[in-house]
Amino acid sequence: QVHVVESGGGLVQAGGSLRLSCAASGVIFPHDMGWYHQFPGKQRALIASIAGGDRTTYARSVEGRFTISRDNAKNTVYLQMDSLKPEDTGVYYCTFLPVYDYNYWGQGTQVTVSS
Repeated sequence: QVHVVESGGGLVQAGGSLRLSCAASGVIFPHDMGWYHQFPGKQRALIASIAGGDRTTYARSVEGRFTISRDNAKNTVYLQMDSLKPEDTGVYYCTFLPVYDYNYWGQGTQVTVSS
């Protein structure tokens, strides 16, 4: 069965950086993976994905500031977050894509960006 463990969240000042990690199991790597962001009171939204050939896509809100990458030997996906803004606050989830095939969500990791 599929499983992920997200880590790396925390409290950071605006303009700071964080690196999130997602340890995945239950699938053969490399596998299409995505990071979702859920702002308090809002729906979860896909902000970054990585597919075959390490092809990456980003939401406009994070493009140029966030970088998704992976280490296939460790079955781990990363999200490097730079130039953080208060609107980046929320819970970050890593999951398998396409999401409708798996519909799996871990516990997520909380990021709080203070102004």
